[in-house]
Amino acid sequence: MSADAMIDVSNAFKKRLETALVTSTVPGTVFVGPLDDADSSGAALILFLYRIIPNPSLRNREHSVPSSTPPPPVVVFRNSLPLDLYFLVTVGTLPGSSEETLLKALGYAIQEMQADPVLSIKNQIVHVTLEPLSAEETSRIWALFPTANYRTSIAYLATPVWIDPQSEPPIAAAVVDDRLLAGPRRGEATI
Repeated sequence: MSADAMIDVSNAFKKRLETALVTSTVPGTVFVGPLDDADSSGAALILFLYRIIPNPSLRNREHSVPSSTPPPPVVVFRNSLPLDLYFLVTVGTLPGSSEETLLKALGYAIQEMQADPVLSIKNQIVHVTLEPLSAEETSRIWALFPTANYRTSIAYLATPVWIDPQSEPPIAAAVVDDRLLAGPRRGEATI
């Protein structure tokens, strides 16, 4: 993926949550951004990217990407950064909606993501799994938004999200002779 990988994953996740809202018949939208943003006031669900960390098990590995326009059929990146993205999905503050209605929307969102926990983005697969949050971690996240009242929230992990280099450096020719040659070469004058 490119430098836009995080926004691409956020948008794909948002579309899946919007599908869940349509299925649930709960009116409203999905807002992507901070929980205390003024623009989130009409949303039924809020999607907030709260943590980004390098994926420790995939670091220093090649990233192979199927090409949509061969040749070559597969592009290999050797200096990509694999990331784990942590999202918070929170019930919104949809005017005129009860807590019960918003919890219904959240339930349908969980059902949607559990039924198909894969996001396909630009020929690549990102797995999305429910991530347990301790009360302490939930408190730390909500402490970032002192003006927002706590609302029911769940967390998801999206992985791997690859940030590929803009272009791969050319591959150097393989070493075919590892002998160490010392002394003058034939035909060279010595001083």
